[in-house]
Amino acid sequence: MSNEEVILTPEGKIKLEQELEELKTVKRKELAARIKTAISYGDLKENSEYHSAKEDQAFMETRILTIEGILRKARIVESKDDSRIQVGSTVVLHDVEMDENVEYKVVGAAEADMLSNKISYESPMGVALIGKAAGDTVIVNAPMGEIQFKVLEIK
Repeated sequence: MSNEEVILTPEGKIKLEQELEELKTVKRKELAARIKTAISYGDLKENSEYHSAKEDQAFMETRILTIEGILRKARIVESKDDSRIQVGSTVVLHDVEMDENVEYKVVGAAEADMLSNKISYESPMGVALIGKAAGDTVIVNAPMGEIQFKVLEIK
């Protein structure tokens, strides 16, 4: 992980802190119990339950270190101006081609999640949106070609 700061919204910071707490307390205890049970089955060389639990433990410990690193380098940003799109803004856009409205929250890369309509300010769409105002037209260069949006509202 680089030494660059990580941009987070206040909500993103809280979510990461909650995940970290869950991993360090509840999940660590659950995995320790799984490992103890698997060890009781005997021969560790051919014990798939043991190996699976150890792999899960390694993944979890890596995630803990990742979250701790993100939180150490975090710069918390809040949207203070609803006249221009910035990190922390929620925007309502009109997709011109599809003739439908979509809503996105512009966030830092560490909390981006397309399934929750949270887009990174570093993504092609985020780059195109930053600094725009309601009424502006935005053209996003996507892998499938250019997509045109009209900014309807900034929250």
